[in-house]
Amino acid sequence: MRLDKYLKITRLIKRRTVANEACDQGRVLVNDKIARASYDVKVGDEITINMGQKPLKVRVLSVSEYATKENAADNYTVIEG
Repeated sequence: MRLDKYLKITRLIKRRTVANEACDQGRVLVNDKIARASYDVKVGDEITINMGQKPLKVRVLSVSEYATKENAADNYTVIEG
């Protein structure tokens, strides 16, 4: 799944266009490297989002095409932030 779509589905970023812009601006890192919105997210990846005062770092636990509000957070675990 594309990185921008994953960020939206897991509700880490509210809108896909905002996620896409964050990737274009270099605010999203995957495994400590700047990632493009088209990056293919895999289980075990560490995603760092630098938006706001404190960066948010999460580890991908699963990649699913759909997520409800209740189970969106089951797709990742917060490492820092």
